[in-house]
Amino acid sequence: MLPLLHPALLLLLGATLTFRALRRALCRLPLPAHVRADPLRTWRWHNLLVSFAHSIVSGIWALLCVWQTPEMLVEIETAWSLSGYLLVCFSAGYFIHDTVDIVVSGQARASWEYLVHHVMAMGAFISGIFWSRFVGGGVLTLLVEVSNIFLTIRMMMKINNAQDLLLYKINKYVNLVMYFLFRLAPQAYLTYFFMQYVGQRSLGTFLLGILLMLDIMILIYFSRLLRSDFCPERMPSPQHKDKFLTE
Repeated sequence: MLPLLHPALLLLLGATLTFRALRRALCRLPLPAHVRADPLRTWRWHNLLVSFAHSIVSGIWALLCVWQTPEMLVEIETAWSLSGYLLVCFSAGYFIHDTVDIVVSGQARASWEYLVHHVMAMGAFISGIFWSRFVGGGVLTLLVEVSNIFLTIRMMMKINNAQDLLLYKINKYVNLVMYFLFRLAPQAYLTYFFMQYVGQRSLGTFLLGILLMLDIMILIYFSRLLRSDFCPERMPSPQHKDKFLTE
């Protein structure tokens, strides 16, 4: 049972409020004309700006954690560092903020895939935040944020109808490489590691279940990415123009 006054609760609250304040600050920035003309695109733009900031900070932070504590690559359950612990709390705060932002903005139906992802991520981070177990696994999971930097750039350029720019064409190849290196590879490695918990009644088994569900989502997203950027003629016609998960 989690203590009601666990110190981590203050860290989570602080991180969540930090992202809330960041969103309010980013909303003051000027918007591209194409984005400003549509309220939904405006909300998407502001949401992605916060996501972009989180990806930059968390991605670099995760790389530093692995560099400072390389045993996290092997001792996924027991390896621990203060920096890694704070990173997991920081990112959990972002997921809480983003979940609230999506629901309050009335985008829950269009963005249900994001909500499912956030709930699973927060469920996985609980083991590291409140029991200090699998902090290394949480850090390795957050290597995905390096890939998200380029994925978010892609999404923001699509929202702004900038797919014809040279930057978009360069980014789509960089994004593909980063997807392999920092999303597919770490996820495959973590799934392999957690397979040892199959058949056990343990926290590791619970985390394996979350990982397998995330594996399915990541492969679906990868399929969409390939079709959208490299085989656009195979893309089905959009049925929901308000869908947040940009293809």
